[in-house]
Amino acid sequence: MPDVLGDLLGQSLRAVLCGTAVGTASAQAGAYYAHKQNKFWRILHETGLTPELLQPHQYRDLLRYRIGLTDFVKTHSGMDHQLPLPELRESARARLRATIAACRPRLLAFTSKAAGQNFLGGKREYGEQVELIADTRIWILPSTSGAANGSWRPEIWHQFADRVRS
Repeated sequence: MPDVLGDLLGQSLRAVLCGTAVGTASAQAGAYYAHKQNKFWRILHETGLTPELLQPHQYRDLLRYRIGLTDFVKTHSGMDHQLPLPELRESARARLRATIAACRPRLLAFTSKAAGQNFLGGKREYGEQVELIADTRIWILPSTSGAANGSWRPEIWHQFADRVRS
């Protein structure tokens, strides 16, 4: 099955941001974080990770700022509860581990607790995790989805941005 959206990766990346899977609006637009209520592009700008407020169709411009994008599940789109995670979990974990080991970013940040917990295999808190992939540090960030407004904590994104710049 082909990827819904291709990875945006390269060498010498400061960070790779990883969602659970491409949302329906993003799949339709062919661009990451495309739902109009998603806070992803706004928080990247607010934290200084991008000097300008990018639009979803400009997602490839993130490479100029040494930021990459991927998803835990590449072959399905939709909200977390719509994904066949149990049957995809092991293959998705292996694929993501190999991808990160190959491009070796300084940081891998999951853009939702669900994505991070599915990858790491259990309950986790936001922030830096103890596990590594090679020498890549792992973070879990609050979801930028409008559906997750109740757990929105921009201060965690600001802490992550400080770590990216350090």
